[in-house]
Amino acid sequence: MAKRYLITGGAGFIGSAVVRKLILDTQHQVLVVDKLTYAGNLDSLKSVSGSDRYRFVRADIADARHMQAVIDEYAPDVIMHLAAESHVDRSIDGPGEFVQTNVVGTFTLLQAALTYWSKLDTTRRDAFRFHHISTDEVFGSLGEEGFFHEDYPYQPNSPYSASKAASDHFVRAWHHTYGLPTLVTNCSNNYGPYHFPEKLIPLMILNALEGKPLPVYGKGENVRDWLYVEDHAEALILVAERGRVGENYNIGGWNERANIDVVRSICELVDEMAPSNAIGPREKLISYVTDRPGHDLRYAIDASKIERELGWRPTETFETGLRKTVSWYLGNQDWWERVRSGVYQGERLGIAV
Repeated sequence: MAKRYLITGGAGFIGSAVVRKLILDTQHQVLVVDKLTYAGNLDSLKSVSGSDRYRFVRADIADARHMQAVIDEYAPDVIMHLAAESHVDRSIDGPGEFVQTNVVGTFTLLQAALTYWSKLDTTRRDAFRFHHISTDEVFGSLGEEGFFHEDYPYQPNSPYSASKAASDHFVRAWHHTYGLPTLVTNCSNNYGPYHFPEKLIPLMILNALEGKPLPVYGKGENVRDWLYVEDHAEALILVAERGRVGENYNIGGWNERANIDVVRSICELVDEMAPSNAIGPREKLISYVTDRPGHDLRYAIDASKIERELGWRPTETFETGLRKTVSWYLGNQDWWERVRSGVYQGERLGIAV
């Protein structure tokens, strides 16, 4: 049965992947709610914006009156909450924005959703879902062994992860206190098409293409689990459709890589797909820079619960996903040139301290 999805942050990287999948692969209706800050980009939704099942509203999730009006008017069956400030380096420079959007914004949205949900008839109340999308960074830093599982204790170490941890706790509290039917997912590092180029993989791809330095924090030893964004979008829709109310699900790619190995892989692919005699081997562009303050050493997600309960596994390996990603950036220069001509020029962030 076709449902009405309200996607906050739907013009962002992960949100736009969810919206594209919902419009192209299902019969659901979608309302995108996005403030269109620096990382929100309607160009990422061009392929679906002509659909009569797609709508867009520009709004701030922390604006209580506006969000209540939007939710009441659209009458969603599912709210998928992806709107967030998400870059650790930016949270070091300006933590206040992260508290406002990720904590106050989530609280405001929960209140609006609760007011709406409480007025529904029994059938629609039972079917409604509030799905909050979060990060593995709330769990802190792992040692060389072990994985984050759903019951792993929270130990956020950056302003960003602290703000997301707070929002996770608010969602849990609104379920246990008020009965709001919630779901929470915590994901590992996403990558893929339409990724804003302040993040590691797109920044390295574009710098490599342009012959610019490839700045690697510390010695490049920090390890992350990488998840192709379209695999993540599929998992999110599956959780919204079939996840058990009140549960958390970890979503990861089973693809751990040290940052330096990620950058070297990008260099190899760019050399192969866009060779340049003028630039030469891209690996020579790698430079090591002062590490980010409080940089967590390793994240790794145990995604066995979502596989066991819902049958989801990622379809892309890191190698296949990274090749697709580099190819996409090579073929979509207009998209990233428009992004780079705006507020972000590839400068170093997160060195305020």
